[in-house]
Amino acid sequence: MSLKITIDPESAVAPFEQVRSQVSEQARDGRLPVGHRMPTVRGLAAELGLAANTVAKAYRALEGDGVIETRGRTAPFVAAAGDAADREAAAAAAAYAERVRRLGLDRAAALAAADEAVRAAYGDAEPQR
Repeated sequence: MSLKITIDPESAVAPFEQVRSQVSEQARDGRLPVGHRMPTVRGLAAELGLAANTVAKAYRALEGDGVIETRGRTAPFVAAAGDAADREAAAAAAAYAERVRRLGLDRAAALAAADEAVRAAYGDAEPQR
């Protein structure tokens, strides 16, 4: 298995975000298994024709998301991304629920606000149920 990233220079999406989203997707769907060694920042930057800082920014975001891990000066590797993402999503949902409860919103209003935020983030015209 190998990392496959395609950068679209015409895209409105920033190159670092293209790298981040493609690595994240490949880790979540198993194309990049847990433990898979990622290229170094400089190596991937050279391969993609990007600045090293662009790839470093993507790697920092991926590490923050729990998708990759780095230890010292060794190349990063794929972490158990699905578990980390699920835990983080559950924690964010719990924090949201507690916050809207403290604000005095009822359950229907809280769910409507969350649904609208998800729809806006994903670009869906209608929520999928």
